[in-house]
Amino acid sequence: MKVCIAEKPSVARDIAEVLGAKQRKDGYYEGAGYQVTWTFGHFCTLKEPQDYQPAWKFWRLEDLPMIPASFGIKLINNDGVKKQFGIIEKLIQNCEEVINCGDAGQEGELIQRWVLLKAKCNKPVKRLWISSLTEEAIREGFQKLKDSEQYNNLYAAGSSRAIGDWLLGMNATRLFTKKFAQSKVVLSIGRVQTPTLAMIVQRQKEINAFVSEEYWELKTLYRETEFIATIDRLRSQEKANKGLAYLKEHLFEIIAFEKKDAKEGNPRLFDLTALQVEANKKYAYSADETLKHIQNLYEKKLVTYPRVDTTYLPEDMYPKIEGILQSMVYYKALTAPVLAQPIPKPKTVFDDKKVTDHHAIIPTDILPANLSTEEKRVYDLVARRFIAAFYPECKVANTAVMGKVGQVVFKATGKQVLEAGWRDVYAHEAKAKKDKEGEEAEKIMPVFEVGEHGPHEPWIHQGKTTPPKPFTEASLLRAMETAGKQVEDEEMRELLKDNGIGRPSTRANIIETLFSRKYIEKKKKNLFATQTGIDLIDTIQNELLKSAELTGIWERKLRMIEKGSYEPASFKQELIDMVVELTREVKMSSAKSISIAPEPMVKSAPAEKNEIPKKESKPKTTKEPLSIEQLHCPKCKTHLLKKGHSAYGCANYHACGFKIPFEILGKKLSDKQIIDLLSKGKTGKIKGLKIPGNDQEIEGKLVMDESFNVGLE
Repeated sequence: MKVCIAEKPSVARDIAEVLGAKQRKDGYYEGAGYQVTWTFGHFCTLKEPQDYQPAWKFWRLEDLPMIPASFGIKLINNDGVKKQFGIIEKLIQNCEEVINCGDAGQEGELIQRWVLLKAKCNKPVKRLWISSLTEEAIREGFQKLKDSEQYNNLYAAGSSRAIGDWLLGMNATRLFTKKFAQSKVVLSIGRVQTPTLAMIVQRQKEINAFVSEEYWELKTLYRETEFIATIDRLRSQEKANKGLAYLKEHLFEIIAFEKKDAKEGNPRLFDLTALQVEANKKYAYSADETLKHIQNLYEKKLVTYPRVDTTYLPEDMYPKIEGILQSMVYYKALTAPVLAQPIPKPKTVFDDKKVTDHHAIIPTDILPANLSTEEKRVYDLVARRFIAAFYPECKVANTAVMGKVGQVVFKATGKQVLEAGWRDVYAHEAKAKKDKEGEEAEKIMPVFEVGEHGPHEPWIHQGKTTPPKPFTEASLLRAMETAGKQVEDEEMRELLKDNGIGRPSTRANIIETLFSRKYIEKKKKNLFATQTGIDLIDTIQNELLKSAELTGIWERKLRMIEKGSYEPASFKQELIDMVVELTREVKMSSAKSISIAPEPMVKSAPAEKNEIPKKESKPKTTKEPLSIEQLHCPKCKTHLLKKGHSAYGCANYHACGFKIPFEILGKKLSDKQIIDLLSKGKTGKIKGLKIPGNDQEIEGKLVMDESFNVGLE
C-alpha cells in the first residue's frame, strides 16, 4: 500500500479521484493500492522556549539570549490536529511507500517533512510536484514522481527560515519588551516584520516633516500645444510676473523637433506579488484578500500554482499554449488574433533559466464557472495578462519639441499610439476610464519646423510642492520585493527579487500582522504608521533590525540554501551571532522605557508577577536634536560621528561613505544649518556662498538630493 499525504482535504479528494481511491475512511481515502490522507496547515511547530528549559517559560532579561543546543519540533496543541496526525502516523507505519503530495513550495515542503519527521517515517518517500490541480496535471505528476532527496535543499531552506525567525523573534521580542515596555505589553520584533514597519515609519516621518511651499511656473500656448519653461520653479509671485512680462515682449521660436518611433513591451506574466499589486491598484483588494481569491481559483483548477516569484514559463510549455488559448471561450474575441497565426515564443515569456520551483501564474484549460465577483475579477486579471503576452508589441511615436521665447527655453512632449498591439486586450479599461473622466480624444502633437516662430499665449501656473506619497499595499509589496529600492523597470526588478524581504506567499501575512498589532492603519488605500508603530521603531537603535537591505541579504542566503550553494549551519550561526550582540547592546543601553499602546501578552510565554516594568511617566522630548551626533546618517540611518576637524560622517563610513564637511562653498556652516540639512534636506538662506572659480558672494539654500549630494538652490 502507498500512502499519499496531501496538504488539505479538498486536494486529497482530487488526488484520490484520479488514483481510483474511492472508499472514504476515517481521515483518508482508500483504493487501487493507495491510501490518500491529508494535513490541514501546520501540524508541527518549533518547540517553545520552555520546552528546552523550564526557566525560559518566564520573560526575564537575565535569561537572554535563548540559544537552544539543537532545535526540535512538536505537534500543535489542537485536538483535530492530534487526531489526524494519529491517522497519518498509523498509515505510515503500515505502508510500503509514502508519497509527499504537499503544496509544491518551500512552506509546503516544510509542513510535510515535519509531519514525516514527527511520525518517525523510515519508509521510502517520493514527491509529487505539480503546478496545477487539473486531472491531467495530477495524472502526469504521478507518472513522473520525484525522489524526496531532490528537495532536501528546499526543506533545509524552510527549516533555516523557521529557525532564524525563532532566534530573532523570540529573543528580540522579549529583549525589547523587558527593557523598554511599560505596563504588560509586548513589543513585537520580527526578522521581516520590523524592517517592513521601518519603511512605513520612515515614509511617515518624511510626510510629517514635509513643509509645502508655493511655486510658480511659466507656461505658454503655441499652435494649440502647451509648453513649459525649463528653468527652475520660481519661488515668488514677483519673479513670475517679471518673467511673464518678459515673455510677452518676444515671439515663440522652435529650436528643436524630434519624433521617434518606439515600442512598448508586453506586460510580464503574473507572479504573486505582481498580481497582488495589480489587484490593489484596480480593485483596492488587500494582499491577503488577493492571495485568498487566487488560492481559491487554484483549488478550483482554474489557474496554476499561485505562490510563485517568477514571471516566466518553461520552454517545454510552449506546445500547450495553443490549447489553453482555445479553451478560453469567454475571451474568444481576444484570443482569435493570436490563434489566427503562429503563436510567438518571446524570451520575455519562455526562459528555463528564469523559472524557479514553479512557473508564472496562468489560466488552465478548465472553463470557469460559479465564481464570486472577486474571483471573477482576479481570474480576469490573470486571463488578460496571459493573452496579452502573445500579442504584438505596442508601437508609439514619442515627440519632443524645444522652443524659446527670448532667452527662456520651453519644452513640450507627447506620445501617439501608432499600433495598439497588446493594448487592445485592455481597450475596455481605457474606454471605461474615458467614460468616467469624460471623453477625451487622443492629442496628436502637430509637426513643427525648426526656425519657425510666431505669437504665443504665455501665462503663470501657480502650484504647491507635495509631500512624498504614503505607501499603499501595492507600493509596499513592491518595496518589500526590492528591499526598499524604487524600481520601475521590470528586468531590474527581476534581478532584485533574490534580495527581496519576505517571500511572495508570506508578505500578505506580514502586512496583516502589522495591522493586527496596531502598528499601521489604512485610510482609504493609503497605509500610515500609528504612533505605536513609530514609537516602536524609534526605540530600536540597532539598524540591522530595521534595514530592509540587510534583511534582503538574509533572504538571498536562504535562496542560496535552497539551491545548495550556502550552508544552513552558517546561516544559523550568523543569526546567533547577531542575537548575542543585539542582546549585549540592548542590555547595556541606558535608554528609558517608553509607553506603547497595549498588545495582550502572549499566553504561551506568560510573564512573572511584576516582571514587566511598572508604568512610568513618558519622558519629555525636545523638538530639535541637542547635537548633530544624535541625528542619523540620511543614507544608511546609522548614527553620525565627528571625523577629525573637517566633517561629520557616518559611523559606518567604510561601508556607507556618507559625510558632510563643516565648510561648503566657502562658508563654514553652523550646527543649526547642518542639522537642517540632515533632518529636512535643506538649509535656510545662507549669505556669503561662493561658486567655485568665481569670487562673487551669493545668497542661497543648500539642498541634499536623492543621492545625498549637497547642491545649491
